[in-house]
Amino acid sequence: MDGSPEAFGGLTLATFTERLASAEPVPGGGSASAIAAALAASLVAMVARLSLDRPKYEPYRVTSERALEVADRARRRLLELADEDARAYAAFSAARKLPRDTPEQASSREAASQAAARKASDVPLAILRECVDIMEAVSVLAGRSNLNAASDLEVAARLAAAAGRGAAANVLINLPMVGDEAYAGGTTATVTGLVHDIDHMLSAITELVATGSLREPQAE
Repeated sequence: MDGSPEAFGGLTLATFTERLASAEPVPGGGSASAIAAALAASLVAMVARLSLDRPKYEPYRVTSERALEVADRARRRLLELADEDARAYAAFSAARKLPRDTPEQASSREAASQAAARKASDVPLAILRECVDIMEAVSVLAGRSNLNAASDLEVAARLAAAAGRGAAANVLINLPMVGDEAYAGGTTATVTGLVHDIDHMLSAITELVATGSLREPQAE
């Protein structure tokens, strides 16, 4: 979980990495995962743009256009999620500092902590879902986009896969603090399924990129 009042998307890369390297708790793993996924989405958008309006790749125009739309949306959303993860940590940290001297205070503190922990689970879950969307876009583009940028597409897939696993770790570490076994169980199953999907797609993508050739256009 992370916490910072400043939008990370407005920072220079140097400033963000300096903050990430500091002893401060934020930005941390959640925000780093979101930023890494945003970079992956940016690469997908780049490959799509490098494929559009190229005669060789005209049969794949619809595929590139769809991937570009997904990538540009995901990139913007992931920058927002980096900040949301920060706010979620801030709320959880504030909840844990509430007084607990009386039974009423202790109960209030526990309720606030559980609500904040749930939010701190929901945000990285949203990051994970964005990573899946990026991976799906790459899966469709692989072998149907500019072959000169095939390695960039594989980098996008590997970044998104790593970011997805990072987000998944943040979800799972927060679930025990939510205090809702049904929610925790269902969310764990969801995370496990999404991570499995990511791993499967990454394997398929690397195989497609390794062929160095184009495949049939996507069915309309």
